[in-house]
Order: sequence, then structure tokens, then C-alpha cells
Amino acid sequence: MGFLSFIGLIVVIKFLVYLVLFMTSDSDLELWFYDKFKRNLDSFKDKVVWITGASSGIGEEIALNLSKYGAKLVLSARSKDKLYKIRNRCIELSEGKLTANDILVLPMDVTIISKHNSLFDDVINHFGKLDILVNNAGRSQRAIWEDIDLGVDKELFDLNVFPIINLSRIVVRYFNQIGQGQLVATSSIAGIIPAPFSATYDATKHALHGYLGALRLEKLRTNIHITLLCPGPVFTNFLKESFTGRPGEKYGLTHSPTDNRMSAERCAHLSCVAIANKLKESWMAKFPFILITYFSIYYPVMSYKLYELYGYKTINKLRDNR
Repeated sequence: MGFLSFIGLIVVIKFLVYLVLFMTSDSDLELWFYDKFKRNLDSFKDKVVWITGASSGIGEEIALNLSKYGAKLVLSARSKDKLYKIRNRCIELSEGKLTANDILVLPMDVTIISKHNSLFDDVINHFGKLDILVNNAGRSQRAIWEDIDLGVDKELFDLNVFPIINLSRIVVRYFNQIGQGQLVATSSIAGIIPAPFSATYDATKHALHGYLGALRLEKLRTNIHITLLCPGPVFTNFLKESFTGRPGEKYGLTHSPTDNRMSAERCAHLSCVAIANKLKESWMAKFPFILITYFSIYYPVMSYKLYELYGYKTINKLRDNR
């Protein structure tokens, strides 16, 4: 076998290995490696983790997952009753690792930015420290680009971007003082590659990558870490609560139990692996979304040709399982 033939064989084998991984994995390759070989989840023991948007979906499941490993939790969302129910479940799942005093229920409307400083003070007064902030609050959108009212653009940025940046700046100043900490934000694969019929949502998630990507560069060679979590379609009530193109309107779509979506439990597990290992950016979704993401980033011209061939409406149906 000639040298060039040998190199060609290696390339083909490598391609086939990657293809099998993409078809069987529900995460990017880095996260797949850490999930298989280096989860490091026991490192959460006695860490204080503040989770916004903790009353349902991915935020709720992250809280439940962390409680199994002894993390002390701050649970924030608007619904106080839901948060107390989740606190009780966390205590139960911790199997004696946590007591009621180890989980602070901190009701919060993230859009009321004027209260962020006092809420942060409540966390420090209760636990004496904060190790990790998980910015998870937010909503999605489904709307045709030209039909979106500018008021909706403003509302989504006022929920998905500005509260995260404001609260994160408060926390990062504290991390600067103590010399360490981790900032986490739930973004989306739509924050990496645009998704059709979600223009404002896409823009809010791209904005997070811009803001927090710049922060990551500024904190290189420090003990302050920034992790962006990028889920694809997840089985939650996300679409039911999504914005549309008109102010005050909700999309209202509910999922069938047979939808081919990642479960919130699985998404939370992968998110916790990414946080535990201080990964910079982690993607998580069922096939074929990870493959589509890699293809769109590394072969953008070819990916646009495929979009032209199959149409964005087909992509959107795949995304929403319709």
C-alpha cells in the first residue's frame, strides 16, 4: 500500500468513526469524552450554586441533579410555591447530604434588575460565599421575521440578555475579590447557528455568546471560568411559553411524549458534566442536531446548499417535531 493510499485510508476511518459518534452521541465530542471518562461530579460537594429559572425544565433538573452530589443550592424563579416543592425533592434526592438550611429558596423576577444587588447579598448572607452562578432563566420564540413587532424584540432582550449580564457583572465583581468562581449561562444551539422562525431568540443567544465570550477572553489565566450550555430541542414546556411576533402572545405548542427530543433530565446531566469540568462551550441534542451544528460551522457553504435543497421549513419541522 502506498503512502498516499495509507493516508487516505486513515482519513476514511477517521470520518467513519466521527460519523458513528455523531449518530450515537447526544453531545459534542469534548462533552462526550468527559461524560464517558471524566465526569467529576463529586466536585460539587459543598459548592454553593445559584440557579435562576429553577422552577421548571432544565433549571429544575440541574438543581435535582446537583443535589445528588451534595451541592448547596440557591433556587430562584418567580413561583415561590414551585421552588419549595423542588427544594423538598432536592433534600430527598440528596439522601442525607442536604438539609433545608442547605437550600435557599430565593423568589426572583430576573427582569427587575434593581433588586439584583440585594438578592446577591441575600445569597452571601445565607451561605457566606457563592461558587457558581447558573443563568438559566429565559424564553424562546416562534415567528416569521418580518411579522415580529419591535416590542417583542425589546421584551426578549429584556428577559434573555440584560438580566443575565447585569447579575453576572455583580457576581463577577465578587469573583474578582475572592479570586475564583464560575459563571454559567444556558444558551442554545441557536446561539451558534441561526434557526429559522426564531430571529429575536437567535439574536438574544448570539448576544450572550458575544458578551460572555469577551468576558472569557478577559479572564484567561485566572480562576474565573465561563461555561456556555447550548442545548438543542429539549422536552420541556419551552414552546408552550415561547414568544411569538406579537407582544403578550404565547406560542402555546405542547409536545407529544413521542417527540424525538432530548429529555430535560439528560440535558441537565450533560450540563452538570460540562460545569463540573469547566468546559467553555458544550452542545447537547439528539441526532441529527449535533451533526448539523458541526457541518454548519466547518462547512458553511455546503450547509447552505443543503438548506436550499431541503428548505428552512423542513428544518423547522424537524426542530419542533411537527
